[in-house]
Amino acid sequence: MQQNSDKIWLTFDDGPTPEVTPFILSVLKEENIKATFFLVGEQIEKYPTLFQSIIADGHIVANHSYSHKNGWITCNKKYFTDIEKCQKLMPNNKLYRPPYGKISPIQILTLKQKYTLVLWDVLSWDFSQKITQRKVKGNVIRNTKEGSIIVFHNNHNSYKNLGILKETLQELKKKGFEFSTSW
Repeated sequence: MQQNSDKIWLTFDDGPTPEVTPFILSVLKEENIKATFFLVGEQIEKYPTLFQSIIADGHIVANHSYSHKNGWITCNKKYFTDIEKCQKLMPNNKLYRPPYGKISPIQILTLKQKYTLVLWDVLSWDFSQKITQRKVKGNVIRNTKEGSIIVFHNNHNSYKNLGILKETLQELKKKGFEFSTSW
């Protein structure tokens, strides 16, 4: 991954999700920002039109497994099969993000042969029902630095906290950050 002085990476996990994905896409369009969407294969199959909307808007789509399996508690064979099932839905993709960030050393070694593994350094906490929109924004603004990879979520749990997305992105722009999708 390239790490330029003012570049940051905006990512969204778990979608596509009705109501949530269109909202995220509208904010990104208004702010003229491209992002990377780490998508779940089951969701892609349920909502192919949303998947195509993400691509049509010029965003990057990447593998977040087919059924959101936790690498720490899933046998390797099932884990790799699940990832490859999702990969068939996006054959040109070279990026993978493990669900929950949980991945074993052997899984890392195996997957690095085919994918660029992408984690994050700024977790928005937008999925937590115990956190407010203001805290989500404050957390992202406070912790984002040069080269940061920010993760928001594209699911029903995050929707109540995504109302702060536009304001958060505007604040990051004011701080001089540029959003990248070059991995």
